Amino acid sequence: MKKYEVILQDLEKKIFDEVYTENTLLPSENELSAHYHASRATVRQALKILADNGMIQRRHGYGSLVIPHKKLLFPVTGLISYKELQQSLQFESQTEVLKFEKKKVDAALSVLTAFPIGTEIFHILRRRKIDGKFAILDRDFFRADLAHGLTLEQACDSVYEYLERDLNLDIAYAQKSITIDLVSADDMNFLDLNPHDRHIVSVVSHVSLADNTLFQFTQSHHQVDKFRFSEFARRQKH
Repeated sequence: MKKYEVILQDLEKKIFDEVYTENTLLPSENELSAHYHASRATVRQALKILADNGMIQRRHGYGSLVIPHKKLLFPVTGLISYKELQQSLQFESQTEVLKFEKKKVDAALSVLTAFPIGTEIFHILRRRKIDGKFAILDRDFFRADLAHGLTLEQACDSVYEYLERDLNLDIAYAQKSITIDLVSADDMNFLDLNPHDRHIVSVVSHVSLADNTLFQFTQSHHQVDKFRFSEFARRQKH
């Protein structure tokens, strides 16, 4: 792990543990450099990521102010794996793999995923338990030729970790859409929904590599009253 990543994770943990509380300033860059035995450039890199993630507001000559936040506030923008999100927000969760199979894209699946008919894919269905209840149902399709060697164990842990660390894939961007859909049969079977739940939050993503190759389609269903979805917007000066 690089030095700025160590600093970033420690600062994130201290913010969520309220060592650094909302609407207060982080230590100065000089103080952080001395504390972590790192250069100011390295500290600035960690602070920039915190700012980009909407956790702090940096002001020249003033410092880094901790922005109010809530746990289980899922980001709309950004491309982050579930495991990374869990580690960042510091919440307890378990993943259960319900389906792990190889198949070929048919006409209906091609319309849904945008993969050409006949493409061989991994089909993975997982549910996530949070606070003792299954609240998220993730259905993923990965191009098998790009995710070759993927195993059930990796699907239970982190697919992205395997793709980036072991296969050196450069995962770059995603096109996302969020809708409120009617609860499906799979939602009823696999999620711990409330008796009055009739709708689900559906987050659909088409994920591409740096060379613009589409390699993943994801449809993630979230229990409506469990999560807040947010985009952190920063005004651009003209």
